[in-house]
Amino acid sequence: MKKHQRSFVSLLTALSFVVLAVTGVLAFVRPFSIGVVGLHALMGFVFVGLIAFHVANNLKHLSRYVRSKVLWLTLAITSGLTGLFLWQPDPIQSVLALSQNLGPATDQFEMNDDGLVYQYSPADHYKMALTIRAGKAFDVKTPPHVAIWLENASFYHIKTLHEPRDLKAGRAALSYWDFKVRGWEEAKRKAAASGKDLREETDVDGVSGATRSSSFDPADYILPANPDNPMPYRLLIEIDQPEDDQPSLVYSVEIDNADPRAFQLLDLVGYPMREENDENGREVWALYFVDDRIDSALGLIDSALLTIDRN
Repeated sequence: MKKHQRSFVSLLTALSFVVLAVTGVLAFVRPFSIGVVGLHALMGFVFVGLIAFHVANNLKHLSRYVRSKVLWLTLAITSGLTGLFLWQPDPIQSVLALSQNLGPATDQFEMNDDGLVYQYSPADHYKMALTIRAGKAFDVKTPPHVAIWLENASFYHIKTLHEPRDLKAGRAALSYWDFKVRGWEEAKRKAAASGKDLREETDVDGVSGATRSSSFDPADYILPANPDNPMPYRLLIEIDQPEDDQPSLVYSVEIDNADPRAFQLLDLVGYPMREENDENGREVWALYFVDDRIDSALGLIDSALLTIDRN
């Protein structure tokens, strides 16, 4: 009976180790997955329990190992590797840099019958939540295209927080966001080709109309290195219901960490329309005030509330 028990525990321990090994490799080579990490952690607890049974079943043999000189060598190797991995010198960091697991996502997007919620947490002390209450025309069964992005004080795109799930259809429907993103991508390409800083490039070609005080690094606005000198920025939403023969609508709010507010409502700023190209032949889009032609599109959003927890 004891022999069968020992075989059972040994085989179960070995198979549990296989699961730990596979999930450990997957957690390293793949993007973060709570399923994989959860399985790895829970199976780790099971493995600890099985090791206890394994030790109990093989106590006589293990007691001989404890009295041997090999014990000190194994302790030294284990302690050395543990200290090395905790210290993480450059070679170890180079290995860790190969991992595709960057940790839990800094943002989450959820859409349901009540509307949509977007959460963005770039740091423990800065948590942003955008809660959009659905209007009468909102239908989660035929979900609207939604884009959420940040602009600097010069109205220049600096970061897309959420892009449409169907990117091709979304970029066609959300023309204002698409225009902003294309301008940003063009400026980056020109800066890379010329070897200039992105700010220098936009100052030269006027793609953005940026001022000298503007930055193009989102961290300078959300988590500024100098908290005593923050720069204001804007959060925008563009939303469009497919096949409703209505233009998309853009909502916006200004965020100023120098005058922090926990709750802010987004304002409807208009609908996008393409204008004549400028004197240099560049594409121009503008936002127009909503008029009587806009009806069902106004029913997509009842209200949009931005909450920022800076603690």
